[in-house]
Amino acid sequence: MVSLNSQIDVFEGGRSRERLKWIIIVGFWTFFGLLNASQLYFGLKMEGLNLPLWRVAGVNLFGWWPWIPATAMVLALGRRFPVERGTWLRSLPIHLAAAALISIAQFAIFTYAMRVFSPFGPPRTPRPFLEQMLGRALSEFHIDLIIYAAILGLGYAVRYYFRFREGEYRASQLEARLAQAQLQTLKMQLQPHFLFNTLNGIAGLVRDSRNKAAVDMLAGLSDLLRYTLENAGKQEVPLKEELEFLELYLDIQQMRFSDRLSVDMHVAPETLDAMVPNLILQPLVENAIRHGISRRTAPGTVGVKAEKDDGLLRITIFDDGPGLADVGGTPVEGVGLSNTRARLAQLYGDRQRFTLAERKAGGCEVSLVIPFRSCQNHLR
Repeated sequence: MVSLNSQIDVFEGGRSRERLKWIIIVGFWTFFGLLNASQLYFGLKMEGLNLPLWRVAGVNLFGWWPWIPATAMVLALGRRFPVERGTWLRSLPIHLAAAALISIAQFAIFTYAMRVFSPFGPPRTPRPFLEQMLGRALSEFHIDLIIYAAILGLGYAVRYYFRFREGEYRASQLEARLAQAQLQTLKMQLQPHFLFNTLNGIAGLVRDSRNKAAVDMLAGLSDLLRYTLENAGKQEVPLKEELEFLELYLDIQQMRFSDRLSVDMHVAPETLDAMVPNLILQPLVENAIRHGISRRTAPGTVGVKAEKDDGLLRITIFDDGPGLADVGGTPVEGVGLSNTRARLAQLYGDRQRFTLAERKAGGCEVSLVIPFRSCQNHLR
């Protein structure tokens, strides 16, 4: 329902923008025609010529109204054949030909309007239509060429402006998603049961005189919190750093679950420098432990696999828990998974995939695929 509503909003927004575009185009050329007519009318009146206003206005409106459909055509051609670095040599002849055709049509309509409205009265020596049209074309073609270029440039300016605004919006959305992920991680770290179990485990180690293990567990908890705060604000980090944070989290969980939790890591060395979203793995692993390992009495395994595949980075997180049987075999996404899916969509658009499914061997598997980008190229 949310997706359908979003599509409807986008569709309605697109129709509103299209309607607004036509209102602006029609309004501008109508205003320009009336402005030109009023200047001509009052200018001639000051010189003692009293011409019928409706004739002067009719000629000018019919002279400038052809630019209404022409403006839409120029904007469409500008999108289809952009005049940019690397394409302008191929696009320029097309725009010159289009400008010539539009000018011919505009001159023909204006010439016809002059003959119909005759604002200056019947000519003493009528000229043929083509001769009258050619005379106007020779004297004013450069003006139409300037108008064409101005429309094209204005279209690019508006398009770049909206791209800039869209980029700002996407950046703000990414920051919001990152902040939400950070808050979600901190919430997990500071959850009473998490701290209670961790501190209780530390107290048990102290009672058993296993002071070194207790100190290690305290140090791990401190490092986990410090790492989260130090990386606040980063949108992407190398996979190596993300795995270091994940290891801090898993060390505490292994101390907590003792021999009930095993970790299976298969990370291809060439993937360690790949850029990944900050704090993307820990919520997925935490989800696997909560819904997989903690729901079984026997020991369980959580696995992380990363590999490079044809320019893509493929990361898989799996567990051997009860799977989706307890929810009827239908994947149910909580806040963590939904937030992860939204962050990936914001960062990579259609170049990412995120799936949740049951494993044939038992348990669940989460897979994410994103473009492979090395941190060295990212720094450049």
